Amino acid sequence: MMQVTIPLDPTVVLFYSRIASAAGISLEQVLSDALFKLAGELSLEALQNSTPSDQYELSIKLLRNPCR
Repeated sequence: MMQVTIPLDPTVVLFYSRIASAAGISLEQVLSDALFKLAGELSLEALQNSTPSDQYELSIKLLRNPCR
């Protein structure tokens, strides 16, 4: 897995630290899960706002060059 450094406002760190503590998991895992969920939501919104032609072209691009 790739590691990424993201500067966060102290308030954001406190918020997600409290969630991590309550859930009994690491801050890193909470942030990773939150980013993954956001990516899914943004992808779904983009698909809903696109035309079938746009969706087809994106599918072809992803098939030719999948994310790694």
